[in-house]
Amino acid sequence: MALNLNLLKLREFGTVAEIRQDVISVTGLSNCMNGQLVLIGDVAKGVIVGFDPVYVLVLIVQMHGKVKPGDRVTTTMDEFKVPVGEDLLGRRVNSLVEPIDGHGPINPDTTYPIFNTAPTVLEREPLDEVLETGTKIIDMTLPIGRGQRMLILGDRMTGKTTVCVDAIVNQKGKDVICIYCGIGKAEAAIDRVSDVFDVEDVWEYGVMVTAGASDPMGQQYLVPYVAASISEYFMYEKGRDVLIVFDDFTKHAWAYRQISLLLERAPGRDAYPGDIFYIHSQLVERAGKMRQELGGGSTTHLPIVETLQGDFAGYIPSNIISMTDGQVFLNASLFGEGFKPAVDMGLSVSRIGSKVQWPAMKKPTAMLKIDYVRFKELEKLTRIKAGKSADVDERLRQGKVLESVLKQDQNAPVAMEDQVMLLFALQNGLFKTVNPADVDMIANRFIDAVKINRPDVVEKLISNKTMTDEIRQGLEDELNKFQSASV
Repeated sequence: MALNLNLLKLREFGTVAEIRQDVISVTGLSNCMNGQLVLIGDVAKGVIVGFDPVYVLVLIVQMHGKVKPGDRVTTTMDEFKVPVGEDLLGRRVNSLVEPIDGHGPINPDTTYPIFNTAPTVLEREPLDEVLETGTKIIDMTLPIGRGQRMLILGDRMTGKTTVCVDAIVNQKGKDVICIYCGIGKAEAAIDRVSDVFDVEDVWEYGVMVTAGASDPMGQQYLVPYVAASISEYFMYEKGRDVLIVFDDFTKHAWAYRQISLLLERAPGRDAYPGDIFYIHSQLVERAGKMRQELGGGSTTHLPIVETLQGDFAGYIPSNIISMTDGQVFLNASLFGEGFKPAVDMGLSVSRIGSKVQWPAMKKPTAMLKIDYVRFKELEKLTRIKAGKSADVDERLRQGKVLESVLKQDQNAPVAMEDQVMLLFALQNGLFKTVNPADVDMIANRFIDAVKINRPDVVEKLISNKTMTDEIRQGLEDELNKFQSASV
């Protein structure tokens, strides 16, 4: 009689031989694989992260009690999967997709492997739709496409998280699912993001997946993979567009460095392990836009990296710059001067750029970045030079007006059609004699006037995304009326 084995229920047993903080060495496992989930007695869960000639190395990701040498370790012949589904919307979970918001259990639709492979080139299609961040300086000069990987980097306290959370807030009503992935952040910082989700009704389309600074290193290491798996469920199964904010990859690299040192792997540059590049590229390459035959969904990644004193050429920042489609660099000096968001346009770039931008914004923004960089250079020169000419004074005033146009308060995203009308007003002389301090007020009044008097023009602009002759004529008429009434 043949022996009938169900491999899905086949288990293997081993024994804990050694414990080093969150890493344990296990003997007796001969048929296991990397990335496999294991149970350590009834007190802990772990994931296999490596092998040596004698032991299997397991990283503890959850612990309810003390792990001791001699404890039994159980595996199943399956890779590490997490529950995913529609029920995750509006929830805050940990790196094992267990609810931590006190709102009861989650009913998953299915499970997804956390170490999933990135889609191939043949499964993708070119990006053709813009992700509207609501941040004027990004949408105008550094547009992000749905499916793009855009790095946000800068020193601590320069507004990196704010820019990304504003992008999440701006997706309301745009059929984009947003996932905020907190990695190694202080609990207070994660709670601030949660508060914004509460105030702005982000929970309708948002998920928070977090592993704080007080959580085990294993959870901090796994949490971005889990966020990517949740996004892939919506992208592959539902054909939806997803935005993930990874906050931040610097702390993820720190966690992986600690794990690697415990695994006794040789440190490389800056004491990071040699495979840190692979670890991050494995994550960001899971972004992209799928072909219509595969649902046509997309996943956009906004990884955050913290720099030290503006050193964007450091090991981790330069690694991630090389594997993303552009970067937004936030400058601490600009932040200190009060220019917020403090985007340094000289060091920021989008490699997708105008391919996905609204046609109505392409021409008005073609020289915007260059004009602003020239203004900043002129401003530096005139700080140490007395006796400026009238021409230089006027160029500085125009630069200050442009700076005022690009400034923006936090948690106040600006709709794309409003940005187009603002650029139209800027190019057609609305702010020619305006004090830079009054630009924001006058711009808002003009935009409100167009929305009240010519809602048809605004609707056509939203639907066409192109500056047609009819739309241009309607905006010119409203601009003339507004200027006449202001005189």
